[in-house]
This record gives sequence, C-alpha cells and structure tokens, in this order.
Amino acid sequence: MKIMVTVKRVVDYNLKVRPNSDNSDVDLANVKMSINPFCEIAVEEAVRLKEKGIATEIIAVSLGPQQAQEQLRTALALGADRAILVQTDENLEPLAVAKCLKAIWDMEKPDIVLMGKQAIDGDNNQTGQMLAALTGCAQGTFASELDVESNRVKVTREVDGGLQTLDLALPAIVTSDLRLNEPRYASLPNIMKAKQKPLDVQTPQQLAVDISPRTKLLGVEPPAQRQAGIMVEDVAQLIDKLKNEAKVIQ
Repeated sequence: MKIMVTVKRVVDYNLKVRPNSDNSDVDLANVKMSINPFCEIAVEEAVRLKEKGIATEIIAVSLGPQQAQEQLRTALALGADRAILVQTDENLEPLAVAKCLKAIWDMEKPDIVLMGKQAIDGDNNQTGQMLAALTGCAQGTFASELDVESNRVKVTREVDGGLQTLDLALPAIVTSDLRLNEPRYASLPNIMKAKQKPLDVQTPQQLAVDISPRTKLLGVEPPAQRQAGIMVEDVAQLIDKLKNEAKVIQ
C-alpha cells in the first residue's frame, strides 16, 4: 500500500505572527518555519501504518518555495521514504494546491492520501475536500481514529453530536484531527539518514497546473486589543452598567 502525505511550511505555532509595516501581508522575515501541526499528525499516522506492515511506501509532498525542502527533510526523518516538492514562490490558494496534488496523485496512484485538516496560517480547511472532489475518491475529514483493513479504511471522525465512523473504499483522502495521534520527534540518526533520501522537485508548469490566484489579499492587521475589565460591587450595579452603558439588555 502506498501512502501520500502532505506537508505544509508554516510559521511555527509557538510564535506570534505580526503584519508587515505597511499591513500588506504577514511578516515572514527571520521567522522560524515548521511543519503545519496537523500535517505533522498526518505524517505520524502514515509512519505508524508502515510500522504495522500496512503501508509499504510513504511519499511526502509539499508545495512552496525552495526552503520547504527543510520541512520535507523533517518528514523524511520522521519516516517518509521519499519526497516531492512542487516549487513555487506564489502564495497558493487551496484550489491551486488541490490541483497540483491531483497531478501528483495521477503520477503516484497512492492508496491513501493523508493530510492535515487545515493549515494554521490560512485556516481554510478546504484542500482535502477539493482534492477528493478532483480525484473522485472517498473522503474522511477530521479523523480522530484510523483503521485500515484490506482495501477499505474506517475513519472515526469528530462531529458536533459525538463521533461518526465512516467505512471508505480505497483509494481515499483522509484529513487528520488533533486527537488522531501524538507526533514523535525525529532522532539524530534519522535526521542524518533523511539527507540521503530522494527528494524530487517539480513546478506547477511541469505539472500543467494553472495556479493563477482568484482572490486578492487586500491587507492584514492584528486583532484589536481587548479593553480591561472593571469590577462591580454587586448584581444591581452590573445590571445597571449592562443596561445603561453597554446597552445589551433592555
């Protein structure tokens, strides 16, 4: 069984992002970049499937600038067998990403595509669903548990009312939620071995994919600072302020 797992390069989740001086975009100068946390969970799940003897090959795929090779090498150190970078300096929209992944899917013919449910930079939660639509594959989103048997996969997903279990025929697209697993750390020997693993570089043009943007970023700005709260002496004073100052009650 071949598994394709996607990896996105994002600002490290421990950092606080800030806009450029002209508020045109997020300031990425000298900022630590890491694998998107949800993608890291997807990589871990793929490695676990290989350790169980279910998967025979794991292909890590990323789209982004040349520096995204760093995140792919991390995925290789975690257990992926080889990697593919679709190199572009453009800020790709989810549909463009899905089309590029569809082109890779056509070449590799994986049985399962594991993806993070969303990226922590755009928070779009769209690419997995778009890829499923483009490929015609079954999809299981927000997976908190995965069970692969023969040519089918059971996906337990978190919904508002509790848990929902889907039985999907392969090939399938699965997007990971936070509770699917806890990712491991790459060991130093595996980091060294990852440098020797194959990493292929493609471009959207080579894949014959149009990545022209359909939206335009007008600007970014930090959230408004919260005002300090005030203490009230009793319930009567609270009601008075809600009624006469905040005017949220009649």
